[in-house]
Amino acid sequence: FYVLAELWGSVMVSLLFWQFANEVTRTNEAKRFYALFNLIANFALIFSGWTVTYFSEIKDQYPEGVDAWGVSMKWMMAAVVLCGILAMALYRWMNTSVLTDPRFYDAAEVKTKDKKSKPKMGVMDSFKYIFSSPYLGFLAILVIGYGISINLIEVVWKDQIKQAFPDPNAYGSFMGKFSATTGVVTILLIMFTKGIVRKFGWLTGAILTPLMVFITGFMFFSFIFFNDTLTPVLAGLGLAGITSTLVAVYIGAAQNFLSKGTKYSLFDPTKEMAYIPLDPELKVKGKAAVDVIGGRLGKAMGGYTIQALLILTAGNILTIAPFLAVIVAIVVFAWIVAVKALNTRYLSLLSKQSTTK
Repeated sequence: FYVLAELWGSVMVSLLFWQFANEVTRTNEAKRFYALFNLIANFALIFSGWTVTYFSEIKDQYPEGVDAWGVSMKWMMAAVVLCGILAMALYRWMNTSVLTDPRFYDAAEVKTKDKKSKPKMGVMDSFKYIFSSPYLGFLAILVIGYGISINLIEVVWKDQIKQAFPDPNAYGSFMGKFSATTGVVTILLIMFTKGIVRKFGWLTGAILTPLMVFITGFMFFSFIFFNDTLTPVLAGLGLAGITSTLVAVYIGAAQNFLSKGTKYSLFDPTKEMAYIPLDPELKVKGKAAVDVIGGRLGKAMGGYTIQALLILTAGNILTIAPFLAVIVAIVVFAWIVAVKALNTRYLSLLSKQSTTK
């Protein structure tokens, strides 16, 4: 169930949507509309967060002995199914009523793309395809870098959440509020960062996400490492009634929604823009390979790293936190290097396209 839930967002929704968007959006339109796509999507994040919070807080409505969390899960899964049906209906309406109108879509371009075959690839073929193209390789490093760094930080953060909110309904309520806050912060970031790519270039827009992950991650790990030193400071500020664990939870939450907000407002649009100059085959096959394998590989590598450290140290999450902090710093550095290398190739492809035209 957890694996399918993880794949739903990255494969069934995100991949299919962005493939559809890349197919119907031109490069000159992407700079205006891709950030807008993310802006609208984050309203869904707010509403879904409210939904999770609402169904997580119905525990008091049921008598003793009732599996309140099980009831909450059933209601939330019903909401997921309903949203899936609505998405299919909207996709059909787009194809029958919007893309058939020449004012909104160039039918000739569709026919040209449809004539080209789009062969399917297995997992190993996807890996080979990524490694055969330096451009796709750097894109993969971006996606993997984000996956590893966020996963390693989130593990420490969620360990703190479980200590602060041991009840599953309370945990779900907090995560719902966190998701809604992430949506609000992302919308604000999109509004404030609007035009960054257009004014300062692709490199500036793409490099801000790893910088945000590094800065906020440094702040979070600093509190974890110097918890004993900072606790008296909190008491001096009149916050003695607040546990250090709860403070760590909220600092980690700030780290997460700032990092994810920057990811949704800048990382995703710039990543999708990087696919547009590619030829149709590279665009479709490369995106599938990078987004699906890269995203899952990043999370898997983070998970394997945590497991290995836990086994080698025979400790807990807090014990291995210093090692995780060092790994995050190394990964973010590699991420920044890949962004700079990819920027050079991206500008070169755009230059060739403009020369050809």
